[in-house]
Parts: sequence; C-alpha cells; structure tokens
Amino acid sequence: MFPDVYLPADAPLDLTARSRAAYLLVGGRGGALAGWSAAELLVTHCAPRDAPAELLVDFHVRRHPGLRVRHGTARPDEVRERADCRVTSFLRTAYDLGRWSELADAVVAVDALAARAGFRPVEVLELRERYPGGWGSGRLDEVVRLADPLAESAMETRLRLLLVLGGLPAPAVQYLVTDERRNLVGRVDLAYPERRLAIEYDGDGHRERAQFVHDRRRDAVMTSLGWRVLRVTSADVLGSADRTLAQVRALLQVDLTRSAKFLPRSR
Repeated sequence: MFPDVYLPADAPLDLTARSRAAYLLVGGRGGALAGWSAAELLVTHCAPRDAPAELLVDFHVRRHPGLRVRHGTARPDEVRERADCRVTSFLRTAYDLGRWSELADAVVAVDALAARAGFRPVEVLELRERYPGGWGSGRLDEVVRLADPLAESAMETRLRLLLVLGGLPAPAVQYLVTDERRNLVGRVDLAYPERRLAIEYDGDGHRERAQFVHDRRRDAVMTSLGWRVLRVTSADVLGSADRTLAQVRALLQVDLTRSAKFLPRSR
C-alpha cells in the first residue's frame, strides 16, 4: 500500500484500510489522520468513494498515490483515538473539510459530523477564530448556512442542496406527517408542507421487499391525505440532476424569483 506497509491481497482496499495504512507512515512521529480519513474512522460514512487517505502533519512526508498530506497542527483537545490511530475530532474535522472540500462535499461532511457528535454547525466558525487566516476558511460561512444535521445520509444532503442551490425554497428536513387527528403517519426526508409535497431519497435498503411494501403502504396513506410523494434515487441526484430539479419545480409551481432568498437554517 505504502513503503513497508502491506495488506492481505484479499482484504478490501477501502478508505478505512487506506487511512490506517497511511497512519503507519507517521503515527510514531506525531501525525494524525484528518479530513476524509478522520471522518471515516469517526464512523460518519460520508466520504466520496474516491476520497484519498489524508494526514495532518507538521513535518515532511513523501507523496504517494492515494495519499493527501496536509501541513498543520491540531491542539490536544482536537484529537481523538480511533482504531489505534490519532484522528482529528468531529468539530476539527468539520472545520477542515468545510474549507478543504468542494461546496457540496463540505456541507455533506458538516451535516454528518454534526449529526454524529451533536454540535451545531455554527460552532465550526469558532475554530476559524482559533485559526485566523486558515486556508479556505472564508467559505465556511456559506457551508454553515447550508448545513442541516437533521439529514440522515450524505445523499439526503446532496438532494437538499440540489434543490436549494437550484433556486427552490429550502425544504423541511425529517418532517413528521400526521393525519387529521394528529396521529403520526410517517417521517419524510424532505417536505414542502404548504404544498403537501414529500420527497424521499431511496437508497439500497428501500429495494428490500419488506421496506418496499412498507413504503408503498405509507405512500398510499399520505396520498389519501392529499400529499404527493416523490421518490428519488442516487441516479436522479447524481446523473439526472437537471431533470430532478425541473420535476420538483413543476410540482411546487413556485415563482423562483421570489423563492431564491429562502435558504436552510443552521441547526
């Protein structure tokens, strides 16, 4: 994997394995896993599939394929132990990924880390004050403004960003739908309650028969209450974004010149 670092040939070469291998290059010298590596070992499962292993060090490390070296330091309270590795904390990782990553990836990371650790996205800005002039820190305001840790998966965040950055009003996240007696019918990923439109992201788990049947039964109940339910897959978000955005826009029938000012509130 790296010089003098090996993995059994039949073992999965995933981000966790690559990150632990990278740590062996520097662990004895005080380095730490950061960025997507830290996020993965903190069990947020929000990293892009092609994310490299990332190290945070204050000394020279040779470049290697699949490894990204960040130069800097983390304070003792910004480091945790995970899987025999030193990794940056949830909040420090959110701060780093918020300024290192493309906008959508940055919001995905902040959502996932904040949800897992229970901090408010605005707390990321406090670290910016701790490290004035940090590279990329100027963009953190937009990342925090768009973040919503109520999202339960990276794809839910990407779906919400597709809508908001496409000019639509910010949807409610994890909205509770009730009947006329206020009995809970279900919780939907995204919703425009005033339009009675629910948008559900269907990952692989929704293809299992029991879940599929449950989803359709609940959709039928919601339809009887006057709701419309739009189910979206990863292909709709990543491969047909324009079509998906147009579909939601048509369902909402809103004047985008009026709705563009609405953006998600930070939690």
